[in-house]
Order: sequence, then structure tokens, then C-alpha cells
Amino acid sequence: MALHIWSKRSARVVISLVGVVFLLASFIVVAPRATKATPSAALPALSPIVSQAQAFDVSAPFRDLAQQPSAMVAEGDETDERGAIPADNGYTGDGALQTTYAPQAAASQRAAAASPSLATIPSPSLTFEGMSNKDNIPVLGFQISPPDPVGAVGPNHYVEMVNVNVSVYAKTGARLLGPVSIGSLWNGFPVPDCTHNAGDPVVVYDKLEDRWILTEFTADGPIFWDCVAVSQTGDPTGAYFRYAFTAGENFPDYPKYGVWTNAYFLSTREFAPDNSFAGDGLYALEKNKMINGEPDARMIKFLLAPDATPYLPGDGLLPPDIDGTRRPQDHSPGLFVGSMDDGAGRGAPFDGLNVFEYAVQWSAHPTASFTLAAQLPVAPFDSIFPCAPGSRQCIPQPGTSNKIDILSYRQRPTWRLAYRNFGTYETFVTNQSVEARPGVAGVRWYEIRRVGSQISLYQQGTYAPDDGVHRWMGSVAMDKLGDMALGYSVSNATTVFPGIRYTGRLSGDPLGQMTLGEAVLINGSGSQTVSNRWGDYTSMNVDPTDDCTFWYVNEYYQVSSARGWQTRIGNFRLPGCA
Repeated sequence: MALHIWSKRSARVVISLVGVVFLLASFIVVAPRATKATPSAALPALSPIVSQAQAFDVSAPFRDLAQQPSAMVAEGDETDERGAIPADNGYTGDGALQTTYAPQAAASQRAAAASPSLATIPSPSLTFEGMSNKDNIPVLGFQISPPDPVGAVGPNHYVEMVNVNVSVYAKTGARLLGPVSIGSLWNGFPVPDCTHNAGDPVVVYDKLEDRWILTEFTADGPIFWDCVAVSQTGDPTGAYFRYAFTAGENFPDYPKYGVWTNAYFLSTREFAPDNSFAGDGLYALEKNKMINGEPDARMIKFLLAPDATPYLPGDGLLPPDIDGTRRPQDHSPGLFVGSMDDGAGRGAPFDGLNVFEYAVQWSAHPTASFTLAAQLPVAPFDSIFPCAPGSRQCIPQPGTSNKIDILSYRQRPTWRLAYRNFGTYETFVTNQSVEARPGVAGVRWYEIRRVGSQISLYQQGTYAPDDGVHRWMGSVAMDKLGDMALGYSVSNATTVFPGIRYTGRLSGDPLGQMTLGEAVLINGSGSQTVSNRWGDYTSMNVDPTDDCTFWYVNEYYQVSSARGWQTRIGNFRLPGCA
């Protein structure tokens, strides 16, 4: 997505790609432990394109850049995400719907051994206000929707990004910097488009290197850019190495980043100049050069086009993002994951997860491959929600006829694909919004495991208590013990205003169950009365200091208004993790 942009520039920066190398890479289907189905159409060979960062510099400290005016020339809300929305054909059921929702105190042997009362979801240890749409007024002069709230936590800081601002907090909740426009981070950069606050921000913290990565895309064209800033140190208010990598003439919508050992991975939904869907952009950025501030850092890109198998790119893939301190094995490929619904009109052979391996080796002549490693059948789900009267009018709210978007119809999991290495196996967890009960939204979550080269679906579940409350726009992560926490938005038509809740499970609990009950990060007390846009994503992260504390950010409403969203940041630990 991008803001409506009106740009006044004296000249465009148009730089041709250099160093293009084509390497042959074929798709391979590797049998997972779970049942696998083979696509009916042949998969095309993909060739990587290797190029170099087209612009680089070293910034002044962000705390100083934040005092300078940004070259903000945007006006209005985000445009609707491109791509057709499939029609709803009625509720088709959910094969992984959880049936017991009261806290299951005896379910976990670890918690029960200490005290049965421990095996319940804890209340937040801390919550504080993040940025709100009011913050856009003094910075930008107007309000926008949706916020796209995202955050990351480090040893001493929490960084939050929204459309189109950024703030840095101490872990007590005290704001140390901001809110300032994201474009201010790019003041003085050789590619002026990076200052134009196009939206869809992502921040990740590289725990392996103690670096912050702050990103956004550009939307002006005719050449589009992925703007990536890497902190010089572990201080997110300090100086950054700033890079611009080109997507060429394709608009790189919905960018999602992940930290890997030898690369920063990036996935996008790319649209050609005629607005047709070109495919998923799948990038590896040369991490070692970027953290050292070398201007010639390279980028490798694959384009997964829809062709005869549009269910493979879907509406985007998620790259892996490392949690914990145990690294993947040397030269281990990262997994990219997409979802497919056989009722979404893409020709999917079954409801499932498409799992790809991205392998990259940097050298004078880098090599890379992007291969289909497994197709994992999952319990049936229904991603096509009965939105009406418009395709984005989905979730009801109290006191207004206006409904807000669920985005479940987009064929993709939602942020993040959280990776963790337990030594004998690796795990990847993610989630998506679904129609869990007739006309009621819920969250389907997944744990994928990799043992050597074997990839399987270890567990899955759909969280949707039978109380008439919609739960959607989730994000899930796992702590060092294998416990999981899932955060999401909530609302209904009568008594539950848009707010933020979370649930969880311990590692020894019954598979497919969020056993600990539900906790409130913050209750809403107002509704969004004009805009339908919601999300488009939220962020559950794990504190690297103890590898136990979960941090979650999402949007909510305190006072009913057209688009007066607020964000709330909070943290908590699950029982027994210390």
C-alpha cells in the first residue's frame, strides 16, 4: 500500500541496474513428514538477479536528523491494496477450531508442578501509549489510515513505526525520540524519494549483531526503491548506514523483512507499470557489508510470478526472522512461507502452506536459489470473510454502521514468521485471520518444524472462543522454552469496541491449543466511524535480554472518530519462563 502522493521535485533519480547476473535455479519439491500434494502445473525455473545498492551514505545521528524538517509532500490515506478480492461463497468450516477456552490449569506439567494457578495467561507487566494519528498532525499536517503498527525490542530500547512516523522508547515506556516522520531519517540522502513517507514501514532488531534495521518503500516512480537504514551501533537514536535498493519499474508493495545469518531477507508484492500483478519479489541483502557500512552491498532478487500457479505467490510470502541466540546452521537456507485456500479462486489444490527455501552464498560471484521445499496440507480453513456491503467492510463495531477490514481474503500469513533454533529441530511460527465460525473472525496459527532437510507442520489451531467477539490481525512468537504468545485485535457489534488482547500456550500443553485463556492488553472504548482500513499488520516480539518477555503493539480506539486510532505497547511473560 502507499499514500496518495503528489511529488514536487526538480529531477528524478533514475539509475540503471548494474552487475546483473543470471543464475539458473529450478523448483524442487522435497517430501515433508506431513502429507504432501504435488501442484498440477509445472513450476517455472527462476533466475536470480544480482545488483548493487544504488545509493549509500552515513547519516548524522537520528536524534539530530529528527530536528530537521522532512521533505513531506504526501496527502491523504493509504490507497487500497492492489489485487482482486475473491467473493464469499458461504462459510466452509474450520478443521482446527479450538473447542475449550477456559484456562487449562493442569494442561502443562511444568506449570502444574509449581502451582496449578500459574497456568493461566498473565496480565501485562507494563503497557504504555504508542503513537496515534494525532501525532501525524503536527508532523505531517493531516491524518492517515491505517497505521500499520510494527515494533521491535532490543536490550535497552523499543522502536515503534507506524504510517508514517517513528518513535524510540526506553523499556520503561519513556519516549526518547519522536514522534518524527520516517522520512526525516532520510534527510539529505541521495535518493530523495526515501524522504517522502510512502508508508508500509518495518523495523527489525538484529539480535546477532546488535543492530536496528528501519525500512520503508517509495511510491513516486517510475523507478521504485526499498530504503533500508542499518544502525551503526545498538543505539537506535544514533547514526545509520543508509541504503537504497531498486525494485526497478515494479512497485514493491507490502514489504516484509527478516533477519537471517548472512542476509537481511525481504519479500514484496510487485506490480508492473500497468498495475498488473508481476509476482512476489524475494530479496536477499548482503548483511555483512551493510553492518560494516560498505557502500557496495549487493542485493539478490527472484521474482515468483503467478503464471499457471497463482496460489504459489498468493498475496505475498513471509521471510524468516530470528528470535533467540542460537543461530541456524552455517549455510542453512531461510524458509519463506505463504498460505493458500482452495476456495479463494487461485486454483490451490488444498488448504495449505507453501514453504520455500532461500539459499544464498556471498562471494565475488554470489550464488542463490529459491526453491519450493514443501507444500503442507493444513486443516480446512475459510479465508473469505462475508464482508458487506463493500469488500473491506468486514468487522462490526459498537455504535456505528461502519465496519473495518479483516484482510483475511489476502492469501498470505500475517507478520511475523518467527524463527527459533532448539538444536535438534528448528521452528517457524506464524498466523492468519480466518472466518472461524459463521460470520465470526478468528486467528489460525501454525508451528512449522525443520529437522535436517525435512519440513513438517508440527501443530496448528484456530483461536475463536464462542462469545461473538471477532479476533483478527494477529501476530505470534515463541520464547526460549517453546511457549507461544498470540496477540490480536478484538471487536463486536454491541459491547466490545476495537481493542487488543492476547492468549498463549506452554510448550508441554496439548498440541493445537492456546491453553492459558485470554488477557487484555487494553480495552477499546470508541469505534472507527469513517475509514474501513485496519492494520495492516501488528507485531509480537521477544525481548533479547531474557528471551522470555513478549512485547506486543497493535491499534485500538479510545474515542469514536473518523480515523482517530491510537496504538498501545505492552509486555508480559508466560508462566515458568525466567
